[in-house]
Amino acid sequence: MNITSLRFEGFRNLSDSSVSPCQNVNVFYGKNAQGKTNLIECIWLLSGNRSFRGGKDQEFVCFDKERAKIDADFFSEGRIQTAEIIIQDQKKEAFLNGVKQKSSASLLGHLCAVVFSPEHLTLVKGSPENRRSFLDSAICQIKPGFKDTLTSYKRTLVQRNALLKEIPEHPDLEGTLDAWDQRIAVLGANIIRVRKKYTERLCEFASKYHAGISHNSEVLNINYMSMVPQKYCDSIESVRDYLLAELLNERNNDIAAGVTKLGPHRDDMEITINGVSVRRYGSQGQQRSCVLSMKIAEEELIRISISEEPLVLLDDVLSELDSKRQEFLLNEIGDRQVFITCCEPASVQRLNEGKLFEVDGGFIKQSF
Repeated sequence: MNITSLRFEGFRNLSDSSVSPCQNVNVFYGKNAQGKTNLIECIWLLSGNRSFRGGKDQEFVCFDKERAKIDADFFSEGRIQTAEIIIQDQKKEAFLNGVKQKSSASLLGHLCAVVFSPEHLTLVKGSPENRRSFLDSAICQIKPGFKDTLTSYKRTLVQRNALLKEIPEHPDLEGTLDAWDQRIAVLGANIIRVRKKYTERLCEFASKYHAGISHNSEVLNINYMSMVPQKYCDSIESVRDYLLAELLNERNNDIAAGVTKLGPHRDDMEITINGVSVRRYGSQGQQRSCVLSMKIAEEELIRISISEEPLVLLDDVLSELDSKRQEFLLNEIGDRQVFITCCEPASVQRLNEGKLFEVDGGFIKQSF
């Protein structure tokens, strides 16, 4: 899977233009606030995902333009295809091979990509919610039906929590908790099992890439930390039964607190280097290397699932990495199409093969 041509009109500060990337590593360099991240964002949006920077759709449109348009020709499933997004009047329309889609999310699964940006450092440094969100998003790319399970669980959790808040004033409602407990246990067991299996595969590949990035000086390990003890995680039935029993045991505490304290919505991921917590004790470079390794591992798992290499989008990835780690990223992951942004051209002098583009005031030109 690779992009052969990328075009943009009226998108943020980018000058109306086009880019023809190569099939391996493409580096876009320039000073801050020149438009490098905007280019990465273009590609990410065309993959059917929401912007990794947040904000409203209208913010994509350049302040002096009425609309923004981005489109790409890409090779996937043995043929050249096109993806296009038009943003106008606070609406976003998506087209695949010229056919209008229900929403931009309909592009998911056609132009697959994995993105890293400085915002993703919250995967290590942020709250458990950030790590759960990463897991769920990654799993949904290879198991689209998992999104329905998550949605059903969240709705059930909201309803159970609302009921918990009413019970102190209406004690006769407590008996209705049984049905919600059963639903929480069934859906929660499914989520925990899927997350746990994915984390095991993620660790397998991420540890391999981290060994390469660190030149075998560090050992990365990732564990899914569930509130369900390991001895009950052998099967989905045993997880379900444990959750159901504990929901009953903790019912009075949940009623007092007005929230459900047990379930996959409280789980976390533990990330360590050489057995030491990266969140608490890792350097900026180590934290960045961990996230990079996990993102590349995510890409590898997508590749195994769809039998094609997704795009790798790395925004401001080289800062705070030493020269050896930079060299690994530039030259050792080039068997897929990679887009990298950085500030200093000196950072990419180690690039053995690929294309260099300079970004200056929204203008993009290839460097020779």
